[in-house]
Amino acid sequence: MSRDAGTGAHWSRTDRPLATVARNVATRYVVITANLVMGLVLLPFNLAHLGPAAYGLWLMTASVTACFSVLDLGYGGALVRYVARYRALGDARGINETASTLFVGYGIVGIVAYLAACVVSAYMGWFFAIDAGQAATGGAVLRIVALQFALSFPFQAYGAVINGFQRYDANNIVALGSAIVVAIVNVAVLTAGYGLIPLVTATTAVRLIALGIYRRNAYVIFPPLRVRPSLASWGRLREVSGFSAYTFIIDAANKMNFSIDPLVIGAVLGSAPVALWGVAQRIIFSTQSLTNQLNTVLFPVVVDSEAHANDGRLRRILIEGTRFSLATVLPITIALVILAGPLIRAWVGPGFEASVILLQILATATAIRVGNGTATTVLKGSGRHRFLALSNLTTALVNVALSIVLARSMGLPGVALATLVPLAFTATMLQFPTACRWVGVPLRTALSKAVWPSIWPTVAIMGVLFLTRGLGGAHPRLHVIALQLVLSALAYYAVFVLFALGDDERRGYLQKARQLWNRRAAPAAA
Repeated sequence: MSRDAGTGAHWSRTDRPLATVARNVATRYVVITANLVMGLVLLPFNLAHLGPAAYGLWLMTASVTACFSVLDLGYGGALVRYVARYRALGDARGINETASTLFVGYGIVGIVAYLAACVVSAYMGWFFAIDAGQAATGGAVLRIVALQFALSFPFQAYGAVINGFQRYDANNIVALGSAIVVAIVNVAVLTAGYGLIPLVTATTAVRLIALGIYRRNAYVIFPPLRVRPSLASWGRLREVSGFSAYTFIIDAANKMNFSIDPLVIGAVLGSAPVALWGVAQRIIFSTQSLTNQLNTVLFPVVVDSEAHANDGRLRRILIEGTRFSLATVLPITIALVILAGPLIRAWVGPGFEASVILLQILATATAIRVGNGTATTVLKGSGRHRFLALSNLTTALVNVALSIVLARSMGLPGVALATLVPLAFTATMLQFPTACRWVGVPLRTALSKAVWPSIWPTVAIMGVLFLTRGLGGAHPRLHVIALQLVLSALAYYAVFVLFALGDDERRGYLQKARQLWNRRAAPAAA
């Protein structure tokens, strides 16, 4: 196979990076918005049909599979990096051999993951504070979910090829269709009177079908793609492992920071408190997904910039990406902190008041994590992945240790604080300053151009929420709270655009917006 398998459009580097990023982010936002709406509807629906204990059991089994995802060993992110790099170099052989090597390796990992899940399923009653009936149900659910989880490992090779070619939009469309079908099946199964095990079986079947569609998209986007066991090689595995070892630590640390809490709660406090945590966690995961998409799609752009030694582009990515990330996450998280009580009561009803303080603490942690997301993406994609891995791992270990201690002494709020405190220290004191030094941006410049212009307009949010505090009476409905969120966000962005941005920056953003609009309008007119 030649180094350059043809000269098709798939090799060309886009001369419209803004349009590419905008397309990827926009389609991802469609997926996140759909998931958010469906989650708002399905969580109280599932709670009502399953009950807090069964719903908490479902969350615990999902958290078990999330822990097994560390068996990814960091190769997923590494494959995206190397596909993006080989595409920049026009190296078809590099893409095919690396994808084939990871497909074979991931196939083995998938088998190991499923066997490990089966072992855990046999001892659910030993790992968690649940009775024998719950242990039997949880074990069955875990084995079903683990099947889809194990098969998704080798199929990551196809998704990584798509992302490495900066075609996140293709994966996003499949994810949207899959989410809609899963939601429909969820409602149908529970409405028909079936329980947790049939529900998990039906939704898992839908997700398995989606894996085949991801595979098809990879071949459409990169026709020279060849994923074959015969192309796997130890040389490619060693090459990717030099980066993936640190990516593995980063991913494992992130899982420990944000996904292991239900396991700690289940082991220390039982399954019912997991449901209380799950209400807040659902909102936080939706917020994080809604606000962190830019940092996700920027990764191959950072890799491409590093491969071509484009230091100026990296500096712009750090400044503008951080500013955009903060401007995206702050309006939502501040409104969530202020409206947490009415939101929880209107959404899931009485009995979940303990979720309010959890939502407020975790929303603060989410704002810090998303705001620091561009800095971590720059560190990961441009050569400082070792530092990022070490700092994330230390943060995660402190988080887990604090969670175990504070869960016993403070209950659920202690677990939330154990997430917030080490995360805030690492992001503000270590990672963001290091990213600034790495790309050559003075910390004072980054704070004045990226952070402060995004923070001070939040006074507009507080003003709007103060003026609308009586809207809807003592017990406002969800649509009233949604209106308050929208009004406060509009006020924030009006102040941000009109007063926080400089004249040159405002004109630059408007010019880019017009460019995007003209490029979309031209094909439509043709």
